Amino acid sequence: MTSQDSDRDWWRTAVVYQVYPRSFADSDGDGIGDLRGLIQRLDHLERLGVDVVWLSPIYRSPQDDNGYDISDYQDIDPTFGTLADVDELIAAMHERGMRLMMDLVVNHTSDEHPWFVESRSSTDNPKRDWYWWRPPREGMAGGTPGAEPNNWESAFSGTVWEHDEASGEYYLHVFSRKQPDLNWENPEVREAVYAMMRWWLDRGVDGFRMDVINLISKDPALPDGIVHAGTYGDSSPYLINGPRIHEFLAEMHREVMQGRDRKILTVGETPGATVEDGLLYTDAARRELDMVFTFEHVGVDHAQTKWDLIPLQLTALKAVLGRWQVGLADVGWNSLYWNNHDQPRAVSRFGDDGAWRERSAKLLGTVLHLHRGTPYVYQGEELGMTNHPFGSIDEFRDIESLNHHAQAVGLGVDPDRVLESLRSRGRDNARTPMQWDASPHAGFTTGEPWLPVNPNHTEVNAEAATADEGSVFHHYRRLIELRHQEPVVALGDFTMLLPDDEAVYAFTRSLDDVELLVVANFSGEPVGADVDVAAWADAEVLLDNVGHAAAAWDGRLEPWQALVLRRTR
Repeated sequence: MTSQDSDRDWWRTAVVYQVYPRSFADSDGDGIGDLRGLIQRLDHLERLGVDVVWLSPIYRSPQDDNGYDISDYQDIDPTFGTLADVDELIAAMHERGMRLMMDLVVNHTSDEHPWFVESRSSTDNPKRDWYWWRPPREGMAGGTPGAEPNNWESAFSGTVWEHDEASGEYYLHVFSRKQPDLNWENPEVREAVYAMMRWWLDRGVDGFRMDVINLISKDPALPDGIVHAGTYGDSSPYLINGPRIHEFLAEMHREVMQGRDRKILTVGETPGATVEDGLLYTDAARRELDMVFTFEHVGVDHAQTKWDLIPLQLTALKAVLGRWQVGLADVGWNSLYWNNHDQPRAVSRFGDDGAWRERSAKLLGTVLHLHRGTPYVYQGEELGMTNHPFGSIDEFRDIESLNHHAQAVGLGVDPDRVLESLRSRGRDNARTPMQWDASPHAGFTTGEPWLPVNPNHTEVNAEAATADEGSVFHHYRRLIELRHQEPVVALGDFTMLLPDDEAVYAFTRSLDDVELLVVANFSGEPVGADVDVAAWADAEVLLDNVGHAAAAWDGRLEPWQALVLRRTR
């Protein structure tokens, strides 16, 4: 590994790239991405300059939720390759100075995992208590409407309970019925998980991104939730940031990460976490997690649910991101992201994926990467990939989208309105194949891709972007270089400017005698930025997504223009 291994805080200056392997690169023509395809494309990631690759699940799985339903934690699904391929990937990445972070999915398993198969086999099986089994409500027959042990709603629509006819009991699944939740109250469950994690670290993996990790501690009483609307109750007070979550994470750190000869990167996905929660999770003195993924900023354009379309209010976005910057300024650490496998494409959501696609994609990258924290680049983000123009529900594959469509249409919602929401917010937008070139299927596969390729791949693709020094790709490459070369980008203080401006996002970063000013116009019209332009008259323009880097800035911003200026004090 690199000399950075002696620096336990190497991850503070790192940039992470997420690979969704099913959609990244297909080496064998079956239409599904695989590990050998990723190995063949590592030069692209090396050229971009990223430090860490986060790999979405590749474990053996029935693929009910595209690999987030795991049937064997210590084997690779044949769809993606073999353990030998993983070993080759780790070696190839380490040779390039990159690290591998695996997705850790331990809130739940697949219902086809041997643990659950045993648990389901009888009520007195030793593994029965490895999952959440409960009898029907008192006085009701199992399987009848309303007999479920409580009224919670699944994240994928419907009840969280699945009736098992053989035993007459129900098992809990916060997500799909094929994803039963593990019972972390059982110490045997925790030790089995820790042993599996140690096995992967011994194999050379450098860290874990932990899927919905703040759901692993649940209120054992599993009480009914308040019904705010519709049929089901709100489960969040009883399973989000639960009563023993910090105990479990501290135990995990002690049993798995502590005492290693290298720093292991730990990132928790924590839906519903507040700044106060984030402080507890990421305070280094508490030895829980290095950083967390929060969801507040990707909820600013949601109404009651993510499917209710409302326009972005820039002041709301700034308020959320600014609050996290201030809240974790002295203790803890931020993760920075616009995109991932669960979010629609940022340039279609927060930018302009039409006439200003390239410029707004660069702006979004600039604003994100200049915040304090560790930036995440989701595959294709560095190309300015956009949402897909899905024509009908038949083109969607994601279980969340399909379930929402069925439920909403069943309740009488206009199918065209539902489809409009899915086109805008559906997770399949992030999962369409990576666009490598202008050839059929975008160079992703020689076969028929599992999801349709975006038709704009003839223009938006890696081959064209890497050949064009003015492309989104090279702008991202320069952003990553800047983080590596300029300590103030990773470690400097953050100060929000113009919090009430609905068009301009502006802030400063400062460390010792160096100060940066970041200004960005989130609109398709020219604007003036109400900052002290004279104070920056002699500043160096480090980055300009419009291409005027040689000129001094006069306070005006062109449509979707973003600037980074540097001065010494």
